[in-house]
Amino acid sequence: MRYAYYPGCSLKSSAAEYETSLLAMCQALDIELAEVPDWNCCGATPAYTVDPIVGVGLSARNLVWAEDEGLDVLMPCLGCLKNARKALLKLRDDGYRQATRAALGRELRGQVRVLHPLEALVVDLGLDRVEQRVTRPLTGLKVAPYYGCYLTRPPVDYDSPENPQSLERLIEALGAEPVQFSYKMKCCGGGIFLTQEDAALDLGHRILTRARAEGADCILLACPLCDMLLDAYQVKINPRFKVKHNMPVLYFSQLAGLAFGLDPKDKALGLGRRVVSVQPVLDKLAQEAARIERKARQRG
Repeated sequence: MRYAYYPGCSLKSSAAEYETSLLAMCQALDIELAEVPDWNCCGATPAYTVDPIVGVGLSARNLVWAEDEGLDVLMPCLGCLKNARKALLKLRDDGYRQATRAALGRELRGQVRVLHPLEALVVDLGLDRVEQRVTRPLTGLKVAPYYGCYLTRPPVDYDSPENPQSLERLIEALGAEPVQFSYKMKCCGGGIFLTQEDAALDLGHRILTRARAEGADCILLACPLCDMLLDAYQVKINPRFKVKHNMPVLYFSQLAGLAFGLDPKDKALGLGRRVVSVQPVLDKLAQEAARIERKARQRG
């Protein structure tokens, strides 16, 4: 399997561990990624605010190379993914298409599929093949699957936009247990934390509180912005609400890497870059592995 790969700004900076663990996961699954040459920022929210045509053009420029190569595009960042899908919809309009063609000097025909890596695992590869690659099942680990706002919205073909199950299925394929996380679709506040920090911290606090109440050992997510709110901002949430959240947060690619047998100290996994330590997760996995080994010896 081969895809064009668009990392976006976050995976080359604040979410570098997302990129390295994603690349390691794909290598383990024999998924080849060809990074889009000379890619540019997707425009995030500001580009569309200033000029929607600029927003469409920025995303279109990132897709034309993949279309020419006949490759689908993997976009790990949900903000980038949203903008690329929006651009493909806008380009059905003659006005947007003509303006974009004039700006780029070429036309994006729209014959390219843009997808999140989770969709590639669930739809293209199949979670049975993911399960076959597991060498160190994450037995005993209870994981809260967190989708946030964009992973299945606007509606996608492979999962429900209101009660998705793809992360739960991935967690099970890795040998862990997904908890019934009622806040899995709640907004983390990532889109407002620069302008309305108190509201964003409140949203993050509610998600972390619910995850702990439902017995999760960690939260699993797939978005750099959600990660910032739920991992890095725990240090702001705790004094704000006079609590002591210490909830480990991992990208799905990091958890997959552990299940595939990568050393937790491997820099590719990037576990050392987590703001909240994931050591409790590693300790629980080690304890469960030791318990299973003892039982096996007793039986033998």
